[in-house]
Amino acid sequence: MVKEIEKTGIPVVHICTVVPISLTVGANRIVPAVAIPHPLGNPSLSFEDEKKLREHIVEKALEALTTEVDSQTVFE
Repeated sequence: MVKEIEKTGIPVVHICTVVPISLTVGANRIVPAVAIPHPLGNPSLSFEDEKKLREHIVEKALEALTTEVDSQTVFE
């Protein structure tokens, strides 16, 4: 799906828990997530720490979205 959307000229960021799968399917902008059961959070953290974690992932995705890429790029 990611590749098809990008073919129309709309940049896409794939936030994923298993980076090798994103690389296999051909996603261009990849942002690693936390874990399969909780990709955008960590329930063992305090509310404030989890909020910071989520903000970091979203900020990284926004950075990836606004970055020109020529090939697959993982934004750590």
